[in-house]
Amino acid sequence: MAKQNLNKTNAARLLDKAKIAYELIPYEVDENDLAATHVAESLGEPIERVFKTLVLRGDRTGHFVCVVQGDKEVDLKLAAKVSGNKKCDLIPMKELLPTTGYIRGGCTPIGMKKPFPIFIDESCLEFDYIYISAGQRGLQLRLAPTDLIAYTRAKTEKLTL
Repeated sequence: MAKQNLNKTNAARLLDKAKIAYELIPYEVDENDLAATHVAESLGEPIERVFKTLVLRGDRTGHFVCVVQGDKEVDLKLAAKVSGNKKCDLIPMKELLPTTGYIRGGCTPIGMKKPFPIFIDESCLEFDYIYISAGQRGLQLRLAPTDLIAYTRAKTEKLTL
């Protein structure tokens, strides 16, 4: 389970409550480089295992969440299609905190202010574990993608080209 000496985030507490196994993994934050590639390097893990959480707004359904590999860009046409929209865009950075309760570099699909539809790139199923933000910069959750999918009621879809 989680290490005792780290401060648990809300996301970690929610996973504890759901009895989902995870590990909290700290890493050194570089405020000038919040990219997932930096996180992967800091963790000593391949970038394919480090997933980033993106919040989008569709023209029909409103906000939804896409979780994709850290070195990939979400394909907006694919994201719109799977979410039931004609078109969609990433929300402006200034809307991230008021919409989700999380800041850039610390956004996680677990425990957002409101429940949004969540779509996780199907590539996550290639791994026995992946990393996602624990809800703050400098801390990642290492967990089984199947547990993340089940807990967040996410749909796995092709979201990147």
